[in-house]
Amino acid sequence: MRSRLEPMKKIARMLRTHKPLILNWLEAREQVSLGAVEGLNNRLKANLRRSYGFRTYRAIKVMFYHKLGALPEPEYAHRFC
Repeated sequence: MRSRLEPMKKIARMLRTHKPLILNWLEAREQVSLGAVEGLNNRLKANLRRSYGFRTYRAIKVMFYHKLGALPEPEYAHRFC
């Protein structure tokens, strides 16, 4: 390192240690789109906010399958006594 400035030396060391990860990100930037993953995550969060009142995780899981898979909903979700 030719610089005598410590912050510049610190940045140069950081870039050298992370060089493979930075190059991998630059190569994959045009190939992988995370838009679909972000959209799915937003839909999950929105449905989870609407699921207050469910008593079990199984009920939430079934709701996710129906909402995200566009499955037909049953006529009655539960039996009345």
